[in-house]
Amino acid sequence: MSNRKATIYTGTGDNGTTSLIGGERVAKDDKRVQAYGTIDELNAHLGLLNVALDDEQTREFIEQIEHKMLNIGCSLAGGDNRYTLTEEDINTLQRAIDDLEASLPAMHEFIIPGGTEAAARANLCRTICRRAEREIVSLQRECKVSQNIIVYINRLSDYLFMLQRQLLHGKEKRWEKPCK
Repeated sequence: MSNRKATIYTGTGDNGTTSLIGGERVAKDDKRVQAYGTIDELNAHLGLLNVALDDEQTREFIEQIEHKMLNIGCSLAGGDNRYTLTEEDINTLQRAIDDLEASLPAMHEFIIPGGTEAAARANLCRTICRRAEREIVSLQRECKVSQNIIVYINRLSDYLFMLQRQLLHGKEKRWEKPCK
């Protein structure tokens, strides 16, 4: 057994490359790295959102989503099907959206971001989620990406939008000049 302490740095990325799962080395700006990097960024912001939430049930749900983000990141980094999302994962997210939507008044205008810290964090997560979706769709043109990942990320941005509304308790500031 070695007494050497493990370090976080290896030096192998000093030339601008990184390893995917399986060992393939790619440039750090490769579309795969961009996609799973944005998922990682989203997950960091989900953690920040979670500490701003008061409702334990919502916190637990966000934590479940954080686990899914790690699964998605592994899949995008070349992981195998163990990391693929299921139809039930999508259905669970859709039920959460439906529950939130049922508790809120109908809306026909855009919402001005902000209102409360938690709502603003949910909105920031939503925008990062949309960027991740764009990057994953772009990646899909070059390599196989599970369709469930794309659907899940699309639904997640909808969930985050509805969560933002719920966190504002129906007191959203609405844009006064809606697009038509």
